[in-house]
Amino acid sequence: MAEKGAQVILAPSRPAIAFPRAIFLAGTTVPPDWRNAVIDSLSDHSITIFNPLRLDWASSWIEDESCEPFREQIEWELDMQGRSDVVVIYFRDDTEAPISLLELGLCARSGKALVVCHPKYRKRGNVQIICRRYDIKMLDSLDGLAEAVMDKLAGKGINT
Repeated sequence: MAEKGAQVILAPSRPAIAFPRAIFLAGTTVPPDWRNAVIDSLSDHSITIFNPLRLDWASSWIEDESCEPFREQIEWELDMQGRSDVVVIYFRDDTEAPISLLELGLCARSGKALVVCHPKYRKRGNVQIICRRYDIKMLDSLDGLAEAVMDKLAGKGINT
């Protein structure tokens, strides 16, 4: 039996996957880093957590496919979202989060999405309508997110 304890993989690394059950943490990247709290709350479970945080990110990178590290980051994110059983998408109240909206759109029909959307997020109405249309669970805060992730995995017949 596999040892318990989450495996956390940061972008752009691609190590061997320790646990077949995986989640991806999409959403805002501005401080404070919400992902650490989520990772801590899931650390006792035998799951792989893909964290798109890139420690060597440089603001000088051009957001164009011709910029190799930028392209590598986006391709890693798309690959790991595809590899994941659950994609958590977080919309904080003080961000525009256009990429998070894109990520929601990409996975809305997949059955993988789990959304956290602050009540004061500017585009909350759009998020609510998409979540209702595609039967996506939406939380108002990070409270209860770990339980919702585990419930979603269990609902897919995945035990951790």
